[in-house]
Amino acid sequence: MSLINCNGLSKLYGSKRALDSVDLQLEPGSPIALVGPNGAGKTTLMSLLLGYIRPSSGEITVMGQRPGSTGLLGQISALPQDAALDPGFSLLTQFSLFARMQGMGAEAAKAESMRVLALVGLEDVANQKPNSLSHGMGKRAAIAQALIGNPKLVLLDEPTAGLDPANARKIRELVESLSADTTFIISSHNLDELEKLCDRVLYLDKGKLSQSVTMQQSSAEAYLTLQMQHCDQEKLLEALYALEGVYEVSAKGKQNYLIRYQPEKDTLDIELLQLLKQNGWQYRSLMRGRTLEDTLFDGAA
Repeated sequence: MSLINCNGLSKLYGSKRALDSVDLQLEPGSPIALVGPNGAGKTTLMSLLLGYIRPSSGEITVMGQRPGSTGLLGQISALPQDAALDPGFSLLTQFSLFARMQGMGAEAAKAESMRVLALVGLEDVANQKPNSLSHGMGKRAAIAQALIGNPKLVLLDEPTAGLDPANARKIRELVESLSADTTFIISSHNLDELEKLCDRVLYLDKGKLSQSVTMQQSSAEAYLTLQMQHCDQEKLLEALYALEGVYEVSAKGKQNYLIRYQPEKDTLDIELLQLLKQNGWQYRSLMRGRTLEDTLFDGAA
């Protein structure tokens, strides 16, 4: 059974079409990214999945059931971008209440609260109130709340927004560690974070699902992505085109280059590193494939 099925899914607000005939099938598994410009329909799609609103037309099922049905209670949860816990009560008190709302007894609710706090490394501050926590700890606490009851599907909206690199990494590692049993759909504008975490990317634009790509597609070996420290761009481009097997080089400013080449030329990355060394050109990074940004916005499949 598919995790999510959408057929001709549309949502209208008056004359505005927030979602326009979206067809989508998602299987349980690795984290899924949901991206698109503001107003693209991401929040509307999440709200439909959660059963907060009803579609204007089309069909949608989650785990074979209609969103909002009693059979999905405890199976799906969400963390809105600006979600905030009650400042007047400790984490343990609030989490225990949420667990009891799922039908757990008092002791089981307390144990479940401590379990999810331990998942995010906050068991030592269980009796503290949210306002005493740092921003990063508060974000982790909010994510822990979404994990109460072991839901099968978790929707996260900008889970790493405003976090320093260390805390953002902790969130990524948490999602990765749980993804064997829980499917995460993550909405974010931070493509670099999504690229590190998600295997599939859904791109919404003006209410339409314009692209659905896998990271295997964006990592195809027919591309190299090169980021330079500094160099003479004209000389670099001339040297790149002189490499056997190179079809095309796209310059993204003066530091970033996307190189398309013959797939059979599987040693091109080594030859490129030798070229850079011979010319004394310093580079920041070299990776096989394209970045997620290039995959989504350069019109290539």
